[in-house]
Amino acid sequence: MLAGPVDGANVLDLFAGSGAMGLEALSRGAERATFVEGDPRAAAVIQKNLDKLRLTGARIVRADATRALAAEAAAGAKYDLVLVDPPYDSYESLQPMLARYLPTLLAEEGLVLVETSERVSPELPLELFKSRTYGSVRVSVFGA
Repeated sequence: MLAGPVDGANVLDLFAGSGAMGLEALSRGAERATFVEGDPRAAAVIQKNLDKLRLTGARIVRADATRALAAEAAAGAKYDLVLVDPPYDSYESLQPMLARYLPTLLAEEGLVLVETSERVSPELPLELFKSRTYGSVRVSVFGA
């Protein structure tokens, strides 16, 4: 849903897993990407993929999303693009935490892309630009 380059962007990839979305952003011109992943094995896969693709500008944070978001907010971090792809069955319980931290982390004119089950309509205290379903997946784009 985000066509074209993301040149110079600072990207936050929450619930990064293999890091596919953050890696894609780096390959499309993002300057920096922070990958948040609590599972050490998944974090190792992200590092391996970064090395294999020879991508620079990455930082891997091995922590759960709540702690990582709180730390990033306390540090005054700002992101141009935030990618949120949590386990689908946990989105509704995570939504209050996301609503608390994401607006403070979003740079001016920044975007938040949220992937959920098609049955879930994410709500954040941000403007919903578009929301589309692709089979069993819903992708929603929010902005400041």
